[in-house]
Amino acid sequence: MVAPPLVAVLSLLLILTIFSPEPTVAAHFKPKLFRPLTPLRMQALLRHGRSSSNQGSKLVTSAADGTAANPFTAHYFRQELDHFTFTPNASMVFYQKYLVNDTFWRRPTGGGGAAAGPLFVYTGNEGDIEWFATNTGFMFDIAPKFGALLVFIEHRFYGESIPFGNNSDNSAETMGYLTSTQALADFAILITSLKRNLSAEAAPVVVFGGSYGGMLASWFRLKYPHVAIGALASSAPILQFDYITPWNSFYDAISQDYKSESLNCFSVIKATWDVLDERGSGDKGLLELSKLFRACKTVKYADSIGDWLETAFSYTAMVDYPTPANFLENLPTYPVKEMCKIIDGFPANTDILEKVFAAASLYYNYTGDLTCNQIEYEDTETTHVLSGWGWQACTEMIMPMTTSNESMFPPSTFSYDELSDACFQSNGVRPRPHWITTEYGGYRIDKVLKRFGSNIMFSNGMRDPWSRGGVLKNISSSIVALVTEKGAHHLDLRYATKDDPDWVVEQRRQEVEIIQGWIDQYHQDMA
Repeated sequence: MVAPPLVAVLSLLLILTIFSPEPTVAAHFKPKLFRPLTPLRMQALLRHGRSSSNQGSKLVTSAADGTAANPFTAHYFRQELDHFTFTPNASMVFYQKYLVNDTFWRRPTGGGGAAAGPLFVYTGNEGDIEWFATNTGFMFDIAPKFGALLVFIEHRFYGESIPFGNNSDNSAETMGYLTSTQALADFAILITSLKRNLSAEAAPVVVFGGSYGGMLASWFRLKYPHVAIGALASSAPILQFDYITPWNSFYDAISQDYKSESLNCFSVIKATWDVLDERGSGDKGLLELSKLFRACKTVKYADSIGDWLETAFSYTAMVDYPTPANFLENLPTYPVKEMCKIIDGFPANTDILEKVFAAASLYYNYTGDLTCNQIEYEDTETTHVLSGWGWQACTEMIMPMTTSNESMFPPSTFSYDELSDACFQSNGVRPRPHWITTEYGGYRIDKVLKRFGSNIMFSNGMRDPWSRGGVLKNISSSIVALVTEKGAHHLDLRYATKDDPDWVVEQRRQEVEIIQGWIDQYHQDMA
């Protein structure tokens, strides 16, 4: 099944928070990790309308491992709307949310805050900041050792940090203030003001981030080295732009995850899409498919089921953690392996769609609480500017993605021109596809950063498909790559557990050692 080129291009535009209107169906309340969308997913979205990336998001009140969340207090900072112009709208303000935990902070005892403990700051990404705070336990785990103040800053246009309230996503005039450069400036101004208010101007700052937040952390260190002395950028695909990383790497990596567990598992998933198309070609087939996949309502399009399956397989690969977790959904240890066990456990002559439904149910319904699956949503004729990550993916965050014939997903292509036309049609703006590499660099990054960059850790787990767009080799003695063969999406930032494998423990030990070195060197330089 080959997708039309325009649909393949549109597949990059939206990252949505899907929500369930009924308590008995799949509860996708948690913000979704950013990822490109396959043609299957975009076809479904084109038919069923667009959702806001902030819609239905849920505040998480417990840590990812099930323990009580570390306490933090919420604050709101009076932030300027536009940091880069002096137009009348530039001085408008909004209130940016940030969280603070000072349980372990070593407060300043002398003038200038020379004795203060460091500030560990999380550069928030595409969702409610509570979600990231409760899933970044590494910062809480190491705070006592460093006497650190923990700060988690919410990204503008996400969570409660919405400059124009409910009207934020109504037009390009409002959404135009959602850019990575504005977000980085927000972080710099907030951190500087906070240090001043705490009389801790001399306290060192280390920034942390995962996924898009990891990209922001690394860029923050490059753009604001006078504010942060170092950055831990976990699962940060800063090379997933232009022609730096092969366009098919993301979905080929997912496919390799499944193939490494079982060739039969890979082959079953790869054969699914044609079977789904064939059996969903008529009303009778769609009714049968709806029953097989336990849809809450009869689906109208076979590709809606394809999107539902693709979501399960992709996200499971991204969060293929070595311990149980509920980062996106409740999942067991190494869930890709468990999915393949389910597929391989069926007799050879079993209906292929029964196999993949059972495997996907591990993602959506591991606890067995759901009575039906919300596969398709009500049609809507309401269209408006894409919000959240969808807007960013249609303006500056252009990460070309294709699926090759070697992938277990349907083949697709990419075209910058078609993307531009689609963005203009939906948003009234055209993307700047090469802006990120112009603003932050990326080409020949090893030679460039070796000359002027310092104090960045890029951590990646090779089970994570985003790792292919990350920095996987040391650039210098102070810009290092920590790569784990079995690691998944920013695994190192999660809470430590007693069941962590030795290689995760060792990775975090190295990170602590490097951070300690940055802080020691900072104090030596200050002295």
